[in-house]
Parts: sequence; C-alpha cells; structure tokens
Amino acid sequence: MRLRRAIGLFALFVIAMQASAQTVPKTTAPLPPIRDLAPLVVSGIQPGPGLWKVRKGEHTLWVLGTVSPLPRRMEWESREVEQVIAQSQALIEPPGVRIDTNLGFFGQLVLAPKAFSARKNPDGQTLQQVVPPEMYARWLVLKRKYMGRDSGVENYRPILAAMELYQEAIKDVGLRQGGVVWPVVEKLAKRHDVPRIKTTVTVMIQDPKVALKEFRGARLEDLDCFAKTLERLESDLGTMRERANAWAVGDLDALKALPYTDQNEACVRAAAESNVLRKRTGDIEAQVAGRWLGAAEAALAKNPTTFAVLPMRELTRPDGFLARLKAKGYVVEEPVRVE
Repeated sequence: MRLRRAIGLFALFVIAMQASAQTVPKTTAPLPPIRDLAPLVVSGIQPGPGLWKVRKGEHTLWVLGTVSPLPRRMEWESREVEQVIAQSQALIEPPGVRIDTNLGFFGQLVLAPKAFSARKNPDGQTLQQVVPPEMYARWLVLKRKYMGRDSGVENYRPILAAMELYQEAIKDVGLRQGGVVWPVVEKLAKRHDVPRIKTTVTVMIQDPKVALKEFRGARLEDLDCFAKTLERLESDLGTMRERANAWAVGDLDALKALPYTDQNEACVRAAAESNVLRKRTGDIEAQVAGRWLGAAEAALAKNPTTFAVLPMRELTRPDGFLARLKAKGYVVEEPVRVE
C-alpha cells in the first residue's frame, strides 16, 4: 500500500476522496443508546442521515450524503439504506480518480525511492524556509500538540506536511478519515446482488519516470492548502466533532446549520493545477464530474431504482452534482425516511 501511494505522489488530490476498509457490523440487534467517548464524539451503532431523492418520472435515484471525518469508534448500520439497496437495479460508486502506470510491480519498485524523494521540497529546503514565519510558528504549535517531535515531516512539501498533521489531529480527537460508510454499502450490494457502476476516472501516466523527475523539481502553489489546514485545526476541530455526531445520528438540520470549512478544496486545487499533472490529465475535476453525472442520468433513464453515495458537499452546495441535475429538470428532494 505504501509503495502504491508513493508511486502516485503526483496525484495527491485524490487522497481526500479515497476510503479505507472497515469491518461491517455483524449484528442486527436493537440500536444501543448513544454514549460519549471523547467530548461530543458518539460511538456504537448509528443510523446516519436520511437519503436525498432525485426523480425523473417513475424512476428514482436515492443518494446518501457522507461527511468526513466521522467518529472513530462508531459503526454505521442503516436499515433504510439496506431496504433501498435491496430494491435497486444498480449502485453508482462514489466519484474518484485512479492514477496508474504501465509499469509492472518491479518497475514500480525501481521508482519507489524517487517517489519517496518527491515528498520533499525542491533544493533540499525545509518547511521553515518555504512558508511565512508567522505560519511556521502556528505550524510548530500544532505539530508539537499532535505529532510530537517528528522531524522528518519538516522536509515535506507544505501540502504533504498539512495532510500528515491533519490525520494525526483528527485521530487524537476520536475521529477517522474514512472506512465507515463505503465498506458497509459494498457488502449490502453484494448481499442483494446489485450491479455496481464505476465512476472512477483512470488516468494512465505514460511517462512515470519523467513525471516523477518533473515533480521532484516543481514547486506547487500549496501555501493556501497549508494555511487552511492550520486554520481548520486551530478553530474547527470542535465543529468537526459536532458535524460527525450530527451525521451519525441523522440530524440534517444540525448538518446544515454547522459552518463547513474544508481545506481539501485548496489542497486539491494545488495538486490538480500543477503543470506536472495538468499537462498529462487536462481538467481532471471536470472529468470526474462528467463521469458521475453521466452515470446518474443513464441510471435514471433506465432503472426504476438506483442507489448512490456522494460527499455531502455535492448535495448541498449551489454548484454541486445535485444542483446540476436539478438545473437539467430533475426533481430533487431533501432526505425523507423510507417507511
């Protein structure tokens, strides 16, 4: 896993969209009461939010919105979701990007040292040399709090240092980045024999050696990503816990009311707009949106019932995926419970 991640360093913008594995709860016993672990972090089996509904005539696309991070020690079990999946003719997978090369395992192994070195700032510079002094002072406070005396990260590019810090911080407050929702959905689809529609855009890097060489020498416009990550960890950890709790117990009103500050967009932009990646992929964000929306419209035209999973931001923001479907004439309804 570490090797594959290293080979894909020049595709950093997909990290926030990837999900890790999680064990699916094996019991269907009554839901236990919510109990606190760390302050305001729920645990145990939780139902999650209701489903969004997109309609075209008699055909319906049910969409589950997800947020990240979520409580580390919660398990998600939604009878509503299982009921809809059992009735569905297809499951639309979440949007994403997969970076691949035409190299085999041994070819990747040869590139691994170069990929690991690409984590570092060009010309051997440290974080202290590439970020403004005031920003670096804030970094040190947060680093000591969540990462201790880790010195290796001081050589990382700002975008990678920010990601490392973020992961350590959310773990410390009882949250986790992924692995809560999608593994359960996968298992339910398999249980009910529901075909899956892949929407991941695969980008083949035809010249990985050249790309890595360019990446090692390139500078990314990633200070905005670094700054927004610091800001979020300084001021938004409490809100992250509240948002995670609201998602876990299905409190849509609370989810809407809570401010949503997401550094990921700045980090995605820093990587996606780098010359190293853009000249090999074009506008990858547009490709991802086009692939998912195309799959959704095809499913709505064909299937009486389809199920999909999307980040909550694509359901609620004015230019999100559901807003684009609504602009095309589809009927979009906020979450309702299936009886």
